Amino acid sequence: MERTEHAQTPADSDAVRLYARLLTDPGRPSGAPDPGWDVARLTAATAELRALGLLQPTAADTGGHATVSVDTAVRQLLLDADQQIGALFDAVRRTRDTVERLHDGYLPVQERHRAEHPLELVRGADRIAALLEDAARGARTEALSLRPGQDASEPALAGKLARERLALAHGVAMRTVYPAAALRRPTVLAHLRELTAAGAQIRVAHTLPLWLIGIDARLAILPAPGSVHAPGSVHAPGADPAEAPGPQAVAAVVVREPALVAMIRQLFEYFWAGAWTPPELLTGSRAAPAAPAGRHHEVLRLLAAGLTDAAISRKLEVSERTVRRLVAELIADLGAESRFQAGVHAARLGRL
Repeated sequence: MERTEHAQTPADSDAVRLYARLLTDPGRPSGAPDPGWDVARLTAATAELRALGLLQPTAADTGGHATVSVDTAVRQLLLDADQQIGALFDAVRRTRDTVERLHDGYLPVQERHRAEHPLELVRGADRIAALLEDAARGARTEALSLRPGQDASEPALAGKLARERLALAHGVAMRTVYPAAALRRPTVLAHLRELTAAGAQIRVAHTLPLWLIGIDARLAILPAPGSVHAPGSVHAPGADPAEAPGPQAVAAVVVREPALVAMIRQLFEYFWAGAWTPPELLTGSRAAPAAPAGRHHEVLRLLAAGLTDAAISRKLEVSERTVRRLVAELIADLGAESRFQAGVHAARLGRL
């Protein structure tokens, strides 16, 4: 029996009047409207009574409905609720039993395997894709990656976006570096904008020598020797990652040794520090940020010349506090994280 939620029903509503009429004249076919009732009005009132359990269909040859007492409708509602609660408890019990089986029977096997194999070789694009999905689902604090190549097909980007949105939804801090040339592909640029909107931090670099992925402080994934590009990558050695023709066979090394994972994380941080946030992701368009005007431009010029805050304040005859504020604003506008990086970005954008 279908049930729907309703607000408090006015005493003079169509459904109440229809119920009262059917109680008074139970032999009247419910499909025959009273004077002034059109078909739509009667249909809506009948549907509400059925949803409340106050009407039930009669035999097919009569084509009508029989009234049900309020007590009976209430008992049926409570019975339905009891059945739903019972089904929910059964599902919870089955889930708990399954979790206990996983922890008692399979978790020790997994932990023993990982302890005995701090390095693991995985071959094949399908297996690596499954590995990456499992890693994304298991991330708890952060996910780091260098991606020198990117499969720009819609299915591949959609799958990657779904995995990374899942991690972001669980509060994972996600940082990724792409080659700047990849942004020339409209599909990749749109994908990166969606990731940025979801909370990921995206930077680009002129070149990336290898792909890598780091999950929390417990796991890293690197290319195996002879397989230098990411799974599904369309990037061939020496080729433009936006134009290369097709994927290559891949193999990956899974690293769980804490010291090695920490070293790989430092390698990522090295490339992250040298990368920049592309203007396309800052502005939502391919237009570069507007050039600094007035005093900001003077501060940028002096900053690029190597002057300290104190020297800039003397040169411009303003306080050091004002200089620090102007420098902070320039760093934010240029998508940089340091004074040096702001100068690099400004030079690349032709602002000096």
